[in-house]
Amino acid sequence: MILLEWILLSVALAMDCFTVSAISGMIVGKRDAGVMLPLAFWFGLFQAAMPLLGWLLTSSFEQYIKDFDHWVAFAMLAIIGGKMLLDGIKGEEENGINPRRFWARITLAVATSIDALAVGISFACSGYDSLNSLWAPLGIIGIGSFLFSIGGFFIGERFGTVVNKKIRPSILGGIILIGIGIKILVEHLS
Repeated sequence: MILLEWILLSVALAMDCFTVSAISGMIVGKRDAGVMLPLAFWFGLFQAAMPLLGWLLTSSFEQYIKDFDHWVAFAMLAIIGGKMLLDGIKGEEENGINPRRFWARITLAVATSIDALAVGISFACSGYDSLNSLWAPLGIIGIGSFLFSIGGFFIGERFGTVVNKKIRPSILGGIILIGIGIKILVEHLS
């Protein structure tokens, strides 16, 4: 792959991070670097780590991973999104997925990066035969997801006040997370 392809791949993988970060910005409702930067860090780290994991596992487990990775991503996003949706309907915003909490950040980072395992599998199948050949694309993927997460958080924080007047962020976030899970499932099943 050339640099442009790596950048485009990074942008494609970062879209889920961008969306979840925007929801997080709406939930937090203010520019809070103590929430935004760790969230972006974990998204970037997991978006880069999952292709590496997929590449490492491909040689012996490829047939097992590709059969269910999309189901795991869908289930995690559906559970998280469903909880957010129900908490928003009940008016229990603070009991829902709170991006201020460490485990919520990790859960969201893992859930949005599971489909990146397939990228690692494709790396292994397209000639990336050493760890040294992966550093550049993985770095670009991680940095891209980090930057898109920050951008998403800013947009969510900025427009969250408008959205909050019309709909609770947990309801919107739950619907979007479930939608992302369905998108991942449909893409892999078709």
